[in-house]
Amino acid sequence: MFALVVKFNLYSDEKATAFDQLVAETVEQITVHEPGTLVYATHTVADEPLSRVFYEVYRDREAFDEHERQPHTKRFLDARGEYVKSFRVEFVTPTVVKGLPT
Repeated sequence: MFALVVKFNLYSDEKATAFDQLVAETVEQITVHEPGTLVYATHTVADEPLSRVFYEVYRDREAFDEHERQPHTKRFLDARGEYVKSFRVEFVTPTVVKGLPT
């Protein structure tokens, strides 16, 4: 398994709305085209209306690399700069879990 967490800090409420739409369109394509993406969960953050957190779990590193090559992912990565003030990526290793294959 290969996993990561990303926290995005957005510029404004208007940019957040547009970012959320971009994310919805991207997740729709991930769902259809990426069998190796096991979890792609996006979250709002309590008391931080301009923050979003993504939790992503892939079957393995190759599935993540395949995700990065997809046109919908490239579109997201190219467009995110318009909405995102800053972001931080943490690569994580699942240990004790419920709901993920082991």
